[in-house]
Amino acid sequence: MKHFETELIRYKENNLFVENVSIEKLAEEFGTPLYVYSKNHFINQYKRFENAFKEIEFQIFYAMKANYNLSVINTFIKLGSGVDANSEGELWRALKTGIDPSNIILTSVGKTRHEIKLGIEKNILMIKAESEEEVMLINKIAEECNRTANVAIRVNPDVDAKTHPYISTGLSGNKFGIDTKTALSIYKRRSEFRNIRFTGIDMHIGSQITDIDPFIEAVEKLSELYFDLKNQGLQFDHFDVGGGIGVAYNEDSVFSIEEFAEKTIPIFKELQCKILFEPGRFLTANGGVLITEVLYNKKNGDKNFIIVDAAMNDLLRPTIYEAYHHIQPVKKHNRIDLIADIVGPVCESGDYFAKNREISATKSGELLAIMSAGAYGMVMSSNYNARRRPAEILVNGNKYDLIRSRETFDHLIWDEKII
Repeated sequence: MKHFETELIRYKENNLFVENVSIEKLAEEFGTPLYVYSKNHFINQYKRFENAFKEIEFQIFYAMKANYNLSVINTFIKLGSGVDANSEGELWRALKTGIDPSNIILTSVGKTRHEIKLGIEKNILMIKAESEEEVMLINKIAEECNRTANVAIRVNPDVDAKTHPYISTGLSGNKFGIDTKTALSIYKRRSEFRNIRFTGIDMHIGSQITDIDPFIEAVEKLSELYFDLKNQGLQFDHFDVGGGIGVAYNEDSVFSIEEFAEKTIPIFKELQCKILFEPGRFLTANGGVLITEVLYNKKNGDKNFIIVDAAMNDLLRPTIYEAYHHIQPVKKHNRIDLIADIVGPVCESGDYFAKNREISATKSGELLAIMSAGAYGMVMSSNYNARRRPAEILVNGNKYDLIRSRETFDHLIWDEKII
């Protein structure tokens, strides 16, 4: 079988390591299922992004929905990143790191009144509005608080991001953003919103985008609106490109951040304002692995199953997106390859990590690594079947830290009552 390796997650003498730490050692110490992250992968990806856009004035806002462990968020904050928070809970998590609220943006298509008020009271950099009614509510709440709220409108450019339909957000048929005509009307009527300062114009067309053309089309469309408004006397502080830059989960053909920069920097220079980016998956996905133990090998007729101790509640992406994650042994063996489904113990037929996958034959008790699990892994986990969520480890060189312990059974019932 083929093996998937990165610069910092690779085999050394047939044993898989994260940086300089053996995965086998971590599994022995902390058990499985287990999330393991490479801190230096996160750092390298961030610096690579920074370097690509060094010719312009820009700021990165880490999209913490990809991986909101406090230590992961803090890794990017220490590098100078802001944070894109998508809910009151994410805002609360971000503030727990000690970040200056002026480096936080609040997004979400359906913010509650309380979330909006909290964002205003904390003096965050901006609230990203996604409907005309929301703009009106922000204005009302800001007036009640005797404040002026910084607001940017997320414009839906009606561009096909050519990604999975569940994570496409830039088409007119998607729930996200405001159409160009309505956004233009709101900006033109800005004097009606006395407690709002419109600071920018924003977009986000989807997630896991591997084709650069939709990005270029969307940037060009939004630039036209930007210049139209500028000609009408509206001055913006920023132009927000959003996130969505895809990564290779297998042998995917993915545009590079350097190519993206090369094709967009000329446009950005003409705008003469700060450019904002909201990467998440790009920074973390290939810096994480989910380690699982083989429980049983099973054969139903001609069908092979490898049953592992991780499940859909630990990593949901294959179940809801049919997403590909490469799976390989933590310790290489010279065995025949077979075609098998890799499945978990949860009582759902959708509880699988791979179907009809070529993989080296396994034995009970051996470890498998589910690759590219640094984004949309732990954050989407649940306690379905009363399963405890995994521990998380952050590796830095030859050192490692437990950054979240495995849940206990008491965690599962901590606020329940028997009546």
